[in-house]
Amino acid sequence: MASWQRKLIWMSAALITFFLTIVVFLPAAWLSALLEKQTGGRLSLGDVQGSFWSGSAFVGVAADNNGPVTPVFPGRFSWKISPLLLLGQIEVNLSNPEALSKPVLMTGNVSTLFVSEAVLLLPTERLQGFGAPLNTIGPSGKLDMHWKNLSFVREGTQFNGQGQLLFTLSDMSSRLSPVRPLGSYEVRLDLQGTKMNLQLQTQQGPMMLSGTGGIQGGRLQFSGKAWAQDGAEAKLANLLNLLGQRRKEGAKDVIALEFK
Repeated sequence: MASWQRKLIWMSAALITFFLTIVVFLPAAWLSALLEKQTGGRLSLGDVQGSFWSGSAFVGVAADNNGPVTPVFPGRFSWKISPLLLLGQIEVNLSNPEALSKPVLMTGNVSTLFVSEAVLLLPTERLQGFGAPLNTIGPSGKLDMHWKNLSFVREGTQFNGQGQLLFTLSDMSSRLSPVRPLGSYEVRLDLQGTKMNLQLQTQQGPMMLSGTGGIQGGRLQFSGKAWAQDGAEAKLANLLNLLGQRRKEGAKDVIALEFK
């Protein structure tokens, strides 16, 4: 074997070893940058530990570009990413015993992604970290998000989603109202390609909410109403007035909830 051939082999081996070392020890901070990009800077990772392939962190929001990350979800999220990702196959295990009802498995490839069913718990008090109007309303209660049959298919430069998400808001209250609780509610989202159909309904009052709408292209369109159960009008008047304009429906006053 000629000397130039031996040098070429050694150089190739060195480059391959260097590449594999870089890949194996990818910092977990790369995931933080990816999360920030995909959420428009709304979410970030804090106290990141481990590597891109196996690590943990808490998920939160940052007050500004240089501010500390405030946790939104309880507990830490741990992840394990299969090296098959290098071959275009996706297999990710995500767990957090404090926030997830069970570990989530994401499988697929560069074109299709399937997400296993689970429930995500979220203390409503931490929603204030997202800013107005939530920090003004000061919500409290129990909120969870249940998804099933969730999948995403890439078509060109966009991903089309299919599946259902159910947000359950139980025993909700607000710092703007002395009435506790205000009620329990459900928000259903039906993913259909790039569009999500939305339905809001009340499980129990005294503040009643209902409406339908959708989200397409990141834009929310919603038409609904809010009103007080009989006997609770005076106590809820101030809060209802903050939500929108009053209108008449027969002999009853309701608040129009319109987002277009």
